[in-house]
Amino acid sequence: MFTKTFRGGTHLSEHKELTVDKKIKALNAPAEIILPLSQHIGAPNRPIVNIGDSLKVGQRIGEADAFVSAPVHSPVSGKVKAISTFFNAVSGKSPAVTIENDGKNETIAFAKREEPETLPKDELIKIIKDAGIVGMGGATFPTHVKLNIPKEKSIDTLIVNGAECEPYLTCDHRLMLEKTSEILKGIKLVAKILGVKNIILGIEENKLSAIFALEKQARQINKNSTQIPIQIIMLKTKYPQGGEKQLLGAILKREVPPGKLPLDVGVVVQNVGTCFAIYEAAYHGKPLTERCVTFTGNPLREPGNFVIKLGMRLRDAIESSGGFKEDPAKIIVGGPMMGVTQYSLDIPIIKGVTGVIFLSKRELEVFEETPCIRCAKCVDICPVNLMPTEIMRMVKYSKWYNMPKLHATDCMECGACAYTCPSSIPLVQYIKLAKLEELKKK
Repeated sequence: MFTKTFRGGTHLSEHKELTVDKKIKALNAPAEIILPLSQHIGAPNRPIVNIGDSLKVGQRIGEADAFVSAPVHSPVSGKVKAISTFFNAVSGKSPAVTIENDGKNETIAFAKREEPETLPKDELIKIIKDAGIVGMGGATFPTHVKLNIPKEKSIDTLIVNGAECEPYLTCDHRLMLEKTSEILKGIKLVAKILGVKNIILGIEENKLSAIFALEKQARQINKNSTQIPIQIIMLKTKYPQGGEKQLLGAILKREVPPGKLPLDVGVVVQNVGTCFAIYEAAYHGKPLTERCVTFTGNPLREPGNFVIKLGMRLRDAIESSGGFKEDPAKIIVGGPMMGVTQYSLDIPIIKGVTGVIFLSKRELEVFEETPCIRCAKCVDICPVNLMPTEIMRMVKYSKWYNMPKLHATDCMECGACAYTCPSSIPLVQYIKLAKLEELKKK
């Protein structure tokens, strides 16, 4: 892999050519959906349906009483076949509802709105909450919570994340090309909720087609609107440019202090996919029941970007999209840097799945960890200025009392440190252990 290192980032071989020119296609729903009830950061949902119940598309089937949560809706019509525990690719084991698809696609009456931008802030937030929208870049934090800013905080800028810096993934790029107007309308709604003075959409320079499309549409919207104009900024192509704190540094030159969030420096960051989901909820009353996912890798017959019903098993989605031309040796949900390796094709697609990468045996390399040579490459490249090798040493020798001053919990788990380590030390895994230990103390 070609690598060029920048301070706080690195340019990786992109491997986006397999899917970047593939238009988004919708996959047909399978005969059976397995829908996990917890697809977000926060309190788990409980089922509000019973076995044998009839469902329509968009019907709510899981919710929680807690503030930090997001309801789950049925993506198909049919009957509840089972309620059980099932594994998913992001949050592990959780309750899930198995739905037998009747193929009728009967839909609840969605509340379509001609001018949702005229609605008050609180009503827009309720629409987003009721639609079950979460961060679509993979973080899955409930969006209505993120937009409900405490009164003591002052937000002046909305940054929209169109970086998509992970190699292989192109679903956001295609959304920006094919749903340009819808994304910009969603951005305007978010800006109204926040009451910001600046709206900035940041896109990496390797997505010129998306930049041109959005600039053209934004000029038209800005011309015909009295609202704050949307600025589009071209960013250097480097990893992990798409991290919230990295975007703030690149665009506004603001630094988020350790243990703090972007809102503590007057900024809210939203992903372009989230803005599109907000548009669909506000204008068409559509809850989050499907998402765009990149399927890529040499083992696939037809790599591409697909709109997939939530709860559709990976096995069914691959079969519907064209199948394999050879068996994959490794399956990664998410990007190659921050994704999670999977051992089954039976996992369901959920809200946080941005892509699935299938690698052949000839593409895999096996590395053996060797002693640290104290080169400090991991320190130089860390985007949040941590000392990964020092955290690793403290974990190895169980010196947990030293952890607070090393700020392991600020790690975004981007994987840049492990990628650049000449000793092949799995630094991210050591840091994850440190973070788990810190959480135990709270």
